[in-house]
Amino acid sequence: MKLPGPDHPITITQNPRRVRVTAGDVVIAETARALTLKEAKYPAVQYVPREDTNMALLERTDRVTHCPYKGDASYYSVKADGKVLDNAIWTYETPYPAMAEISGHLAFYPDKVKIEEVG
Repeated sequence: MKLPGPDHPITITQNPRRVRVTAGDVVIAETARALTLKEAKYPAVQYVPREDTNMALLERTDRVTHCPYKGDASYYSVKADGKVLDNAIWTYETPYPAMAEISGHLAFYPDKVKIEEVG
């Protein structure tokens, strides 16, 4: 486990805007409670609470990856609009203590779904 620091900063802040995630015309998630995670030089990622996500559209996969700063990530595919978007979502179900805020949240690959800030 590594801790964020000056050489690899990670910040988590409440997004003041509403975030909507769609696949085609299907809304997968919409929330006013998204967290914006900024990590080093990577693009910012919106983490959406599970409660604000249509979990019926998701199917857990066997994929697991590891981040030395956040922990082990599990993945979900999205079944929507007659398509399956493989491993389009990741989540840290038991993140390391420094990243505990993202527990219970889902992140979406922007090349697989549309993520927009609305309102």
